[in-house]
Amino acid sequence: MHLFLKKAAVTALVASAAFTAVAADRITGHHFATRSEVMAPEAMAATSQGLATQVALDVMKAGGNAIDAAIAANAVLGLVEPTGNGIGGDLYAIIWHAESGQLYGLNASGRSPQSLSLDYFVENGYESIPQRGVLPISVPGAVDGWFEMHDRFGSMPMPDVLAEAIHYAENGFPVTEVIAYYFGTNAAVLQDFPGFRDVFMKDGKPPQKGDMFRNPDLANTYKKLASGGRDAFYRGDIARTIGEFVQEHGGFLTYEDMAAHYSEWVDPVSTNYRGYDLWEMPPNTQGIAALQILNILEQFDIAEMGFDSPEYIHHFVEAKKLAFEDRAKFYSDTAFNDIPVDWLISKEYAQERAQLINPERAGRSYEPGNPPMTGDTIYLTTADKHGNMVSLIQSNYRGMGSGITPTGLGFVLQNRGELFALEEGHMNVFEPGKRPFNTIIPAFVTKDGKPVMSYGVMGGGTQPQMHAQILINILDFGMNLQEAGDAPRILHSGSSQPTGEIMTDGGVLSLENGFSDNTRRELTKMGHRLQEAVGPFGGYQAIWYDERGYYIGASESRKDGYAAGY
Repeated sequence: MHLFLKKAAVTALVASAAFTAVAADRITGHHFATRSEVMAPEAMAATSQGLATQVALDVMKAGGNAIDAAIAANAVLGLVEPTGNGIGGDLYAIIWHAESGQLYGLNASGRSPQSLSLDYFVENGYESIPQRGVLPISVPGAVDGWFEMHDRFGSMPMPDVLAEAIHYAENGFPVTEVIAYYFGTNAAVLQDFPGFRDVFMKDGKPPQKGDMFRNPDLANTYKKLASGGRDAFYRGDIARTIGEFVQEHGGFLTYEDMAAHYSEWVDPVSTNYRGYDLWEMPPNTQGIAALQILNILEQFDIAEMGFDSPEYIHHFVEAKKLAFEDRAKFYSDTAFNDIPVDWLISKEYAQERAQLINPERAGRSYEPGNPPMTGDTIYLTTADKHGNMVSLIQSNYRGMGSGITPTGLGFVLQNRGELFALEEGHMNVFEPGKRPFNTIIPAFVTKDGKPVMSYGVMGGGTQPQMHAQILINILDFGMNLQEAGDAPRILHSGSSQPTGEIMTDGGVLSLENGFSDNTRRELTKMGHRLQEAVGPFGGYQAIWYDERGYYIGASESRKDGYAAGY
């Protein structure tokens, strides 16, 4: 990590810092760091729950590779952290395949029901798609994503990959602290939705911290996948159960929608920032927003500004606002639209947009660009002794999704369809068989064509903001991998949205504890509306490959997991 430390950046960081008290004193590193980086010579895994991290390592020790380990960890997370993911949701992955020396992107997101139309929403007076219930349900794509990854790159038989997830589902596991909290907040909203109580509130209340939780229905579902493959999910009894249950409760998803599903291998897209290439997934995800933010900020001397400075935070927030205007207008399913991705992530366009930033005043609104054209979540990462690295993100959306929990399957269905617009002519307008705009994004960094870092930060519209901040923390402010995630974060909300909302008031800025009172005061003078927030700053995991021949791991101190290796 010391290869890219910049003396001036570190000096600026120390000189500008006026942080509040922290929980513990460390003899090394920045005072906001919660722990050291993890280092290991052969393999590494970082997830948001300890059992999932351990299972990933178990798989690699037993001869599986990083792809097998990522699938195994995701299966465990679907059990132990259903508050953020599960096989009722979607999946995206960026995979560095060591043998071919290439990056591969997998879009395993599902599409809207063929029998549901925009007319239904218009005729029934909907101004937006409901957050929960049967109407926002789209086809769950995660399982097909697992088998696409496994068929192309896996090395361990799928029954072995899923074995530990099945074991914990049958025998139980103790619920960890942060996940228990989110069980409670989700249950308060979803407890009356069909099937939810039967799986997640068997004793009349959600699991508490330390409770042993079992999910035998999910164990049976995983067993069917282990023996029957992806078709057991999309063309067998599971698909029939999902379709019948949704329609029984007034929804539109059918067995035929499930049977027609397929994932897509796509080329990740990138921009170069300070000599490093950041790779993201193209739309229908929001990945290129991180690239747009960095392209704009590259026009400024961020290191000279300093980490805890109103200048840096102001420029970051304004760059985010500009990128999110394009996100609101253009990001959508490429099968339905000709999206100007190359133009949006170009350096020339970034230079044009950077000129719109007033260095002394917060913008209340921005217009999206005009292209030259006619037309709660989990993140995990794994790395193995062969050099393979996986950056994987998977989600139900809004924590536990739609709340609709089909009988006997052990998982809740996602509500990604909420993210369609209902405005005729909008690129992201609802259409049958269309993938909605999707917030979940994995990231990967290379330098000179070689793998450097797989990372992600879960959390809705937080994600591109934090992808950019993590890289800035490392490359501009000289932080190590763990410090880059532990550092206090900047979160702007209230931008224009792909669902049709328009920002007219500049939005709201939330700063984590650790930024100085002086910085907050100066930002207020510049016209930023500051608002306290607890919990929406995302969840980070990362693995860095050191050219000396080992991996460095870091994990989110705000979550229940950890990084570990061997």
